[in-house]
Amino acid sequence: MSEQIKFTCSCCGKEHAEWPALTFIAPDYYAQLSQEDKDTMAEIDSDFCVITHPDQTDRFIRVTLTQKVIDHCQDLQYGLWVSLSENSFDDYSANYNNENHETCYFGWLCNRISGYELGEGGSIPTSVYTKTGNQRPEIVPHDDFDHPFVHDYYNGITREEAERRIQHMLAKSRPSDGSR
Repeated sequence: MSEQIKFTCSCCGKEHAEWPALTFIAPDYYAQLSQEDKDTMAEIDSDFCVITHPDQTDRFIRVTLTQKVIDHCQDLQYGLWVSLSENSFDDYSANYNNENHETCYFGWLCNRISGYELGEGGSIPTSVYTKTGNQRPEIVPHDDFDHPFVHDYYNGITREEAERRIQHMLAKSRPSDGSR
């Protein structure tokens, strides 16, 4: 039986014993831009990201995903980004403050999750479900897409695997010089 994970919250500075959500502050496409490109081509806030290239515009929104953990009473939560078409992005933006807006969009998962290779230029297709009450949309990977992440989403992962992912994410978020 594994020991309970404790972590120090980067927002409040307090130690917590429940699992943290594994969150990405930006889509991978944004994170890979140079600082100059971020300053000149991109706009990002906590829920939206737009990258304007000379020949196309990429649009992203922040979403959630809940990963079932088969041998534990708590599921693993993710805060991820998906890309949307221009029409879907415009509809979501226009209804962002509409507490009763419920719909479904097609989106592509735009964060690399530890332990999963996406291949060259690859991404995972998802259904993006908006929620009432101005909650972030929830994504569900398409079950017909052959990928280990999709398999794990539908079949669940073990507590050991969930805790490995948490430890990996926490290690990535710590300063490299050992300071806190």
